[in-house]
Amino acid sequence: MQQQYPSHLLEQAVSEFSKLPGIGRKTALRLVLHLLRRDTEEVIRFADAVSRLRREVRHCRTCHNISDSDTCPICSDPRRDRSLVCVVENIQDVLAVENTQQFNGLYHVLGGVISPMDGIGPSDLEIDSLVERVASGEVKEVILALSSTMEGDTTNFYIYRKLSGYGVKLSIIARGISVGDELEYTDEVTLGRSIVNRTPFEG
Repeated sequence: MQQQYPSHLLEQAVSEFSKLPGIGRKTALRLVLHLLRRDTEEVIRFADAVSRLRREVRHCRTCHNISDSDTCPICSDPRRDRSLVCVVENIQDVLAVENTQQFNGLYHVLGGVISPMDGIGPSDLEIDSLVERVASGEVKEVILALSSTMEGDTTNFYIYRKLSGYGVKLSIIARGISVGDELEYTDEVTLGRSIVNRTPFEG
């Protein structure tokens, strides 16, 4: 039986917070009550930050990472090695690799992996734009840094097939990461070594 709240506004706020991943109604209630105890100005800043996030954050037109402008800070950084592109599944993986401080190239965010069970095919991912980047001739090596799951391996092989005719070097992160592990949950030392000790991708 659902808990009854003394305020409809409270109930509505709890309902919205509980839609967040990993947030149940008890945690949502705790968060909402915390906001009620804060200064009005602080809550307004919080609400404004979330609203601006949804309205103003965009995706980089080159790598599809999140950005405040059309080109993200990584792609616009002249100190990065533009001949080296690391292919990752999502934005969390970009943050994970950056935290290792072992990679100085650029990224390409696919937005997922091929998963027929979930109805996700190659056309649902940013694979064609990756092919376009490689076809431009500036990229010399593509590092496949997808999670070592069946879906990740399937996506690796598909990309390998799409890029095999361009003469670009294809490598894969070393399997210091256990099979089945998600990249974003891997510790920084292991992930950093996996980037440094990458191996040629064998299709």
